[in-house]
Amino acid sequence: MTEMVYGAVSGGAGEPIVPKWWRTLDKWSVSCVLILFAIGLLLGLASSPPLAARNGFEPFHYVQRQAVFGGAALVAMLLTSMMSPVLVRRLAIIGFLGAFVALALLPFFGTDFGKGAVRWFSLGFASVQPSEFLKPGFVVVAAWMLAAEQEINGPPGRIWSFSLCIAIVLMLAMQPDFGQACLVLFGWGVMYFVAGAPMLLMVGMAGLVVAGGTLAYSSSEHFARRIDGFLNPDIDPTTQLGYATNAIREGGLFGVGVGEGQVKWSLPDAHTDFIIAVAAEEYGLILVMIIIALYGLVVVRSLMRLMRERDPFIRLAGTGLACTFGVQAMINMGVAVRLMPAKGMTLPFVSYGGSSLIAGGIALGMLLAFTRARPQGEIGDLLRGRAR
Repeated sequence: MTEMVYGAVSGGAGEPIVPKWWRTLDKWSVSCVLILFAIGLLLGLASSPPLAARNGFEPFHYVQRQAVFGGAALVAMLLTSMMSPVLVRRLAIIGFLGAFVALALLPFFGTDFGKGAVRWFSLGFASVQPSEFLKPGFVVVAAWMLAAEQEINGPPGRIWSFSLCIAIVLMLAMQPDFGQACLVLFGWGVMYFVAGAPMLLMVGMAGLVVAGGTLAYSSSEHFARRIDGFLNPDIDPTTQLGYATNAIREGGLFGVGVGEGQVKWSLPDAHTDFIIAVAAEEYGLILVMIIIALYGLVVVRSLMRLMRERDPFIRLAGTGLACTFGVQAMINMGVAVRLMPAKGMTLPFVSYGGSSLIAGGIALGMLLAFTRARPQGEIGDLLRGRAR
């Protein structure tokens, strides 16, 4: 259908898969992801030994696990990036359904690992967080629904995708996991905006978000405690935010030196949610700016390539994946510098975490598959042709 509408032409059918994949791939984005993963291993060498010592493991136990999980994530990313958009969509639907069912079963079979939020399934040797795998699947499924509505006699994709989004947000809020809930809602909102949502409706949705936040504040002690801590002008130096703030301040421009940081001995989540504090303390603002630039480069390059895409499904899905990736990184770093309330969200490809790494690899693989150069011409060619 897409080829009939937009006039795509077939590429070289006889070209081998791997050379064709490499020729059409966004190599800059792949390079940025590889550098981020290398930085994550470097920071893991600094942040994980104290945690390993407290738990009775070898000093680099968590670094080794991060290397294994990260290797699996990179393999998943590269394999997914070789797929066609149609195959990515089919696999995303299957993965989304599995993750959705797993999310629904969390209240009955999940665990909180003493953190006050039931977000994981414990497998003994590892744990799985369904919401991490749900995000990329939902983005692709919602984009499919939104794009289908633009076709003649298409289904009501906006209503369907919005209803699905609200169901997921409510399930995440029950854990509670308001950070992931906001990320899912943001991803849908970006795609809805790109699909042509009227500004009045977007303003109304923003009002609903504010109303929902007010309701969550009044009904959830977990949510209210984090908001109160964020609004309090005085930072308790014995809290995670206090330790992180002090570490960032001590790091300055060039850091205190490799291995000389102290925050890793105080922060229980130094290797996950507050990994950027370790980077700022030991390597200074220089490394933090490099990390921000790497995330920004992936997002900007992806959006620029998607602007030339004719297929509405690919444009919407790619935009949702790219923006969700960038905003998750922004939220993680924003929490560490106290620009946002604490949310318990990892820094993609840098923080430790099997579910986060592998799900992130799949999501970036989907994004790379959508941003590959295809022999269909650019959308500007179509517009110029209609103008003539």
